[in-house]
Amino acid sequence: MKSWWIEGGGGSLSMREIDIPAPAAGEVLIKVRAAGLNRGEFIRGHGLIAPGKAKAAGLEGAGEIIAVGEGVTRFRVGDAVMGRTTAGFAEYSTIAEGETVAKPTALSWEEAAGASLAQWVAYDMVTPEGEVRAGDWVLITGISSGVGVAAMQIAKQLGAHVIGTSGSAQKLARLAEMGLDHGIAVRGAGFAEEALRITGGKGVKLAINNVGGTAFPDALASLAYRGRLGIVGYVDNTLSALADLEAIHAKRLRVFGVSNKLRPLPERAETVAGFVRDVVPHYASGAIRPVIDHVFDFEQLPAARAAMESDTQVGKIVVKMAH
Repeated sequence: MKSWWIEGGGGSLSMREIDIPAPAAGEVLIKVRAAGLNRGEFIRGHGLIAPGKAKAAGLEGAGEIIAVGEGVTRFRVGDAVMGRTTAGFAEYSTIAEGETVAKPTALSWEEAAGASLAQWVAYDMVTPEGEVRAGDWVLITGISSGVGVAAMQIAKQLGAHVIGTSGSAQKLARLAEMGLDHGIAVRGAGFAEEALRITGGKGVKLAINNVGGTAFPDALASLAYRGRLGIVGYVDNTLSALADLEAIHAKRLRVFGVSNKLRPLPERAETVAGFVRDVVPHYASGAIRPVIDHVFDFEQLPAARAAMESDTQVGKIVVKMAH
């Protein structure tokens, strides 16, 4: 089968011809219909690929099950599913049963591919970790990313108010049409004062940092008493920042990271189960819809990556298979 590989540390992409994998115990094998791009897979600092090593690429996808491994009980051959793939940029890929979700009929293959990992990460930050409730204020830096848009949708569905930052006023205008309450046109730092003004000086319950170290001080300064700051990415490639320890101490703040790199499968599966319970039903009603900015053909993955890294998109970029 055809499979895209990426060199260690975010290197170049290459197409390889490899054998179709067999599902291990507790896994399903899918014929991939579409797969989503995730910026973290291509950033050295995220540590998803060891330096100097090549890895079959693709973290999320959707397709039909063609085989199931020993012990799989919730799915069978022929089921349409989506999930966290072991190598989604390929004609076939395996998925752990605990990270496999039945594809909602309301979603296309491309939408399902973009509704897997990024939406699970957003759900993890907003609900179990962020504990966002109706009436809370949420700040999302770099809001036009796949995770950022998903986090906005989930927070809005909970009844929260959302502030988003972006270097593009055009993106903020488009997101306002999708429900964004307030946009701050700024790239990186310089948004804390405006966020505090918008919230009447109280600050936000949850700040989501998609940008990295340059945005960390402002995100921290934007928090309300007992506020929470979730770190999910660093597209600015800045992996360190000064922390206002006095503010963390006095305001009883909490700083947490959302990464699946070291997380065991049972914990990941617990998040997926919560996502199925709390988010998937809203696909049927249309209250939440994955935002797909652009769809590329499978052979165009390098171009899809370039489009993602150009920072022009709102939402997800995915590739689709010809079959």
